[in-house]
Amino acid sequence: MPPPSQPAQVKNKLHFFYGHRKPTQNRPTVRGGLFSNRETLNPKPLSRLNPPINYDIQRWDPDSPNALSFQPTKTPSEKFFNLAQNLSPIARFIVDSFRKHKSWGKPVMDDLNKLRRVTPKLVAEVVKFQTDARMAAKFFYWAGKQKGYRHDFACYNAFTYCLNRNNEFRSADQVPELMQMQGKPPTEKQFEILIRMHSDANRGLRVHYVYEKMKKFGLKPRVFLYNKIIDCLVKTDHLDLAMSVYDDFKKDGLVEESVTYMILVKGLCKAGKVDDVLDLLEKMRTNLCKPDIFAYTAIFRVMIKEKNLEGSLRVWEEMKKDKIVPDVRAYATLIIGLCRGEMVEKAYMLFEEMKEKGCLIDRSIYGSLVDGFVAKGKISLALDLLKDLMNLGYRADLNIYNSLISGLCNAGRVDKAHKLFRFTVQESLQPDFLTVNPILISFALSDRMSDFFTLLQQMNDLGRPVIDDLSGFFTSLVGDLTRVEKALEVFEHSKSKGYCSTSIYNVLIEALHKMGETERALSLFRELTDSEKHKPDLSSYNIAIICYSDIGDIQEASICYNEMMKMSLFPSVDAYISLVTRLCVTGEIDAGMMLIRDCLANVTNGPLEFKYSLTILYACKSSKRIEDVVEVVNEMIEEGGTPDEIIWCAIISGMCKYGTVEEARKVLSYMRDRKLMTESDLVVYDEKLIDHMKRKTADLVLSGLKFFGLEGKLESKGLKLSD
Repeated sequence: MPPPSQPAQVKNKLHFFYGHRKPTQNRPTVRGGLFSNRETLNPKPLSRLNPPINYDIQRWDPDSPNALSFQPTKTPSEKFFNLAQNLSPIARFIVDSFRKHKSWGKPVMDDLNKLRRVTPKLVAEVVKFQTDARMAAKFFYWAGKQKGYRHDFACYNAFTYCLNRNNEFRSADQVPELMQMQGKPPTEKQFEILIRMHSDANRGLRVHYVYEKMKKFGLKPRVFLYNKIIDCLVKTDHLDLAMSVYDDFKKDGLVEESVTYMILVKGLCKAGKVDDVLDLLEKMRTNLCKPDIFAYTAIFRVMIKEKNLEGSLRVWEEMKKDKIVPDVRAYATLIIGLCRGEMVEKAYMLFEEMKEKGCLIDRSIYGSLVDGFVAKGKISLALDLLKDLMNLGYRADLNIYNSLISGLCNAGRVDKAHKLFRFTVQESLQPDFLTVNPILISFALSDRMSDFFTLLQQMNDLGRPVIDDLSGFFTSLVGDLTRVEKALEVFEHSKSKGYCSTSIYNVLIEALHKMGETERALSLFRELTDSEKHKPDLSSYNIAIICYSDIGDIQEASICYNEMMKMSLFPSVDAYISLVTRLCVTGEIDAGMMLIRDCLANVTNGPLEFKYSLTILYACKSSKRIEDVVEVVNEMIEEGGTPDEIIWCAIISGMCKYGTVEEARKVLSYMRDRKLMTESDLVVYDEKLIDHMKRKTADLVLSGLKFFGLEGKLESKGLKLSD
């Protein structure tokens, strides 16, 4: 018997490929010649899931490209076709032609003539997509000229939307006339579109204009459309027009809905017509149904917003007559409104009524009542409310504690207020500047400086910016100018403890200036300038310029101005006005005019006298007529301005440069005749006119000598140009 044959060794199966195989998700890229053994070039396994990353929301930048769902690498053409991909092919061809050629012309007409014809559906599709109102109008007109073609309602509606989208709403209002001319009388739907568009944009008068046009076409709105019209007129404060539309509503024999009544009631509430509101509510009960609690709450909200508290209480009594049980929202709306309107006693009566009914009282109600009682000086009742709140299991918020601390300090019970502050720290409420400021003021006024600095240290331990809070403290303290001296004493103690900053200096310097203590204010400014730790900032220099200008030290004021220029800072408008006024008074007219130009170039809204000063200079340069200068002055007076030193010096500067002395004198005499300038001022500024003209003449002479090179002859005679 022959021995059994051994099994043949199985060789690796070869696979046949035509070139490189297309990679897939499950098969890696394979390379090889005609035959291959599936050798993988990238042996690393593919991971479908990215490794988890700890995401920090605080580091998210919405403007970063990584925050976008796709990278902004698309070209304008790609973006355009991405938006136009939902259009039909022919519509996409048309809008692409508009995009390429930008304006209507022969290239666009050649592209359109390639089409056999366009249908109304295609016209509506193109116009609805178009963002250029002029191109849409041209295309709309071109399509209408096709033989046997008529626009349908969809075309007109799309054209209306296109015009409104491009802010051509006045043209959109003329679409009904266009439809009438083209034999397609508009229906109520076309007017509804216009009314909706104007209503969404809060164009109440336009809504009424469309409504009047609708009546001319013999169309009557439905109840829904009447409500839309009346609501828009009420929202835009055109109550008289809304009532006239309501009269037409009744003449058409339509029946009011609850929405109709509520729209009118809100409008009458805003106008403060409580009697009309009650009459309308009675009519609503008779014709429809009683207003529910939601309707009454809406009425309270509108009346309280308009600060008509007496009217809201009358409506509250009317609600009780209807036997409507108020809910928590109605109580809260009225109680909070009464507390803000300083009627906290009546608010407290409603609060007691809520407790008797067992209503769940919100913390906002307690907060409003606490604020109201503190404002009235009834701090004991406010503290009782805090105890009641905590007994109910609530946790008072920081605003309630701030109000109570302020009331206790005003009542002279600063130790009780300090105890409440410590309690806020225990409750981890993170007390802020409003919490400690009343306590700091009380400690300062009662000379308890040790407690004052202990409280500052406590705030520092809590992580508060003590220097910023201390700046706010001094601002509050000097709000009453009688406490400026006390503020200066506290400041001396604070400097010894290391609590000092430039902002505190600025607050005190400004307070001293308001008191009229200009020299003391400048002394404090010099102390700030000489300090090694602190340096003047923009506010410091602004106040210093005003102070130096007030005492007439124009040189020091100019030094401050130059220091600001070195720091690339610009003075405030008040500093500019003060400096320019002082320059004009001292006769430095050219320097003042230069600063006026500098101010208007660097501030967003310059003073009126600066703007008209440049207008006067331009009038002197362009016409050289007295009447034009006088006309500019009269225009300034009509705008509410009063001519002062700056305007008078602008007249002098303009006439000396472009006119004559006599013309300048005539303008100044005219201002004296208008009683805008006294006789003594006329004499003073006439002398300034002569001096300024002499300076201008001397400058011209010196310029001529320099131009002709005559300096040597003067120097040979012992004279210099500087002389």
